Amino acid sequence: MKKANGNSIAMNILHLLYSTALASGLNAAALIVLASYLKSSNYGMFSVALAFAMIMAYFTDAGLSKIVLREGSKHKADVPVIMSSYIKMRLVLLGATFIVGFIIINLLHSEDAMLLKTSYFLIIPFVIGVSMQSISSTYFQLVEKMQFSGMIRIASSLLLVLSITMGMFFNWHPFIIYSAYGLSYLLSGLMGIFLVLKYTKIPIRCSFHKGLLNQLLSFTMTGLLFVILPQLGPIILEKTVSLAEVGLFAVAYRIPQALLQLPFIVAGAFYPVLFRYYNSNQIKDHESLNMIQMKAMGLVGMAMTVPLYYFAEPIIGLLFGAEWINASNLLKIISIMLFLQGITIALADGLTTRDRQTQRMIVQSVAVIGAVIFYWTLSQSFGLIGAAWACIMIEVIAFLGFWLVSPNRVSIGKTMIPFITILQGSLVLWDLVFNSFPILAAVVQYVIIVIYILLDKQLNQSIFIYLSNKGFVQKWKIRKSERLEDGL
Repeated sequence: MKKANGNSIAMNILHLLYSTALASGLNAAALIVLASYLKSSNYGMFSVALAFAMIMAYFTDAGLSKIVLREGSKHKADVPVIMSSYIKMRLVLLGATFIVGFIIINLLHSEDAMLLKTSYFLIIPFVIGVSMQSISSTYFQLVEKMQFSGMIRIASSLLLVLSITMGMFFNWHPFIIYSAYGLSYLLSGLMGIFLVLKYTKIPIRCSFHKGLLNQLLSFTMTGLLFVILPQLGPIILEKTVSLAEVGLFAVAYRIPQALLQLPFIVAGAFYPVLFRYYNSNQIKDHESLNMIQMKAMGLVGMAMTVPLYYFAEPIIGLLFGAEWINASNLLKIISIMLFLQGITIALADGLTTRDRQTQRMIVQSVAVIGAVIFYWTLSQSFGLIGAAWACIMIEVIAFLGFWLVSPNRVSIGKTMIPFITILQGSLVLWDLVFNSFPILAAVVQYVIIVIYILLDKQLNQSIFIYLSNKGFVQKWKIRKSERLEDGL
C-alpha cells in the first residue's frame, strides 16, 4: 500500500492528521473571533456570502482533481503533462466561474447592496486562493506526499487567524475583514503553487492529456452536488428565517463542518490506493480496503461526535459566549452528522474508484433534492431545530442510496448496518441513562469505541500488518523472548 517514492497510507494519514487537527483548531479560533467581532446579522450575511464562495471555488475544479488522481494512478502516467493540462483547464474554469457566479449573485440579491459588497470583498481573493491550494494539494495527493498538503493547510489557517486578529485589533470595517479572510487563502495558495514548482517541472507547451475529459461531466456533477450540500443550509434558511437565526445555525454548523476535515484525511490517504487497486484489477483488495476505510472514517467521526453531543452547551458557551448559547441544541443534533458522513463519503469513494461515478452522481442528486425539501419544509414548520434535523435526514438518504447501488451491498450491509446501529444507538442510550452525568456517558461511549476496535478482526489485522511492517511486532517478540530468558 505504498507507491514508489511516496508515503504509506498510515504515514499520509499521520501527516494529514496533525496538520488538519492544527488547521481545524486555528480555523475554529478564527470563526470564534469573527463571531465575537461581528453582529449576528453581519455573521449571517458573511455565512451566505461564504456559501456562494465555496460553491464558486468548486466550479474552478469541476471534479477535475479526482480525474487527475485517476489518470495519474495509471501505469506509466506522465504526471507533468497531466498537471499541465489540469492547470490550463482550471484557468479557463476560473474565468467562467467569476462571470457566471457574479451574474447569479446579482440576480438573486440585486436589492441587498450590503450582501453584494460582502460577496465581492470575500469571494474574489477566496476563490482564487482555494483554486491554487486545490491544484497543489491534488499534486501532492497524487504523488502520495501529504506532508506538503499539510504545510499549505497550516499556513492558510495561521494567516486566517492573524488577519482576523489584526482586523479586531485595528478595528477594521467588516468589509476589510472579509477581504483579509479571502487574502489568507490567496497567499497560502501562492505558497502551494511555489512548492509544486519546486518539486516538479510542469511544461507550458505540451499536448493536452485527453484522459481528463473522460467522464468529466459525471465527475463535475458529483463534485458540485457534494459541495452544494453543506452550503444549502444558509442559502435556503435566508429565505425562511431571519439573518440572525441564520447566524445561529451557521455557528452550530461550522464546528462539525470544520471537524469533518479529519475523516476526510483518512479518505484522502485511501483514495489514490483504491484507484490503484481497481486499475490493477485487484477487486477483492479494493473491497477490503474500502471496508476498512468505512470503519476508520466512522470511528473517527464518532470519536469527534461524542464531546459535541454530550457537551454542546458548555462548548458553545466557552467558544462563542452566552449570546450564542441558543445554538447549543442545534450543535447537539448536527454533531451526529460527523459520524454518518464519514461512512457515506467512504461508501461514495468506493463507487468512484471502481468506475461507478454515474451511480454516485444519481444518489447525490437525490440527496441534494431531499436537502432542499427538508431545509425548506422543516425550517418553516420547526424553525432551526427542523433545519438541524434536516442535516441528519440528508446523510441517511445518502447512506441508503450509496449502499443500494454498491456492487458489494450484501457484505456492506452485514458489516456496516450493525456498526452504525451499535455506535449510534449507544450514543443516544447513554444520553438518556446518564442524563445528569455527561462525563460518565462520554467515557462509556469511548470505551465502546475501543472495544469495537479490539473485537473487529479486519481492523486488528490491518493494525497488526502495519505494526509488523514498521518492525514493532518483531521488537516486541525479541523483548518478550529476552524477558523469558532472564526469568529462566
